[in-house]
Amino acid sequence: MNKFIVIIPTYNNFNTIQDVVDDVLSHGYNVIVIDDGSNKPLSDLLIKNEKLVIERHNENRGKGQAIITGTKKAKELGYTHVVSLDGDGQHLASQAKVLIDNCEDEEIIIGARNFDISNVPNGSKFGRWFSNFWATWDTGHEITDSLSGFRIYPISILDLSIKTSRFDWEMEVIVRHADAGKAIKEVVIECYYPTSEDRVSHFRKFWDTAAIVWVHVQILPFKWVKYFLKLLGLKK
Repeated sequence: MNKFIVIIPTYNNFNTIQDVVDDVLSHGYNVIVIDDGSNKPLSDLLIKNEKLVIERHNENRGKGQAIITGTKKAKELGYTHVVSLDGDGQHLASQAKVLIDNCEDEEIIIGARNFDISNVPNGSKFGRWFSNFWATWDTGHEITDSLSGFRIYPISILDLSIKTSRFDWEMEVIVRHADAGKAIKEVVIECYYPTSEDRVSHFRKFWDTAAIVWVHVQILPFKWVKYFLKLLGLKK
């Protein structure tokens, strides 16, 4: 039977992280918070709870590495899957059940956000479209929200050979997972998208976007080789 635990990678989300943890706990989930080198250790700030585990990086190592740390801890604790959500308050713990109910095996489940709401900048909508195009091409799965951080990962992602460690990790992991012959599914979720004044994001629009594009650039030649091998009947 699949066993799920919520993991929250977070960096300096001091104003929101306690509320996010409380939201998760209120829905009955155990939770691992990965403090990715925050300026103040979250173990000194978060209210202690028997269902809460805190793992800390002494320096900021990136969101992808934080998810890996959380997943390793989840495996150690005997879980088969992790539900990853962000510490900025955008994701609603009530929606975790939507993802869990759709998880049947070693699948990555992506929570596709409803962007037909206010406060979503046009730049974010374009960035999502651009990323989705390449994610769909590289994975062979139709993906409509490749930038969503609300996901279920099976513990088996620890076996994948992934070179990235920051925001670009979230793109590479779905590509490597698909290359391993495993499924990716999306389910539509509701989310809270704060105003620009309240939003705390560590996503660097130029550098992190460039890093995501570089993931696709490196993978593209291999995709063309596979495509032509299929045309020649040399590969299924």
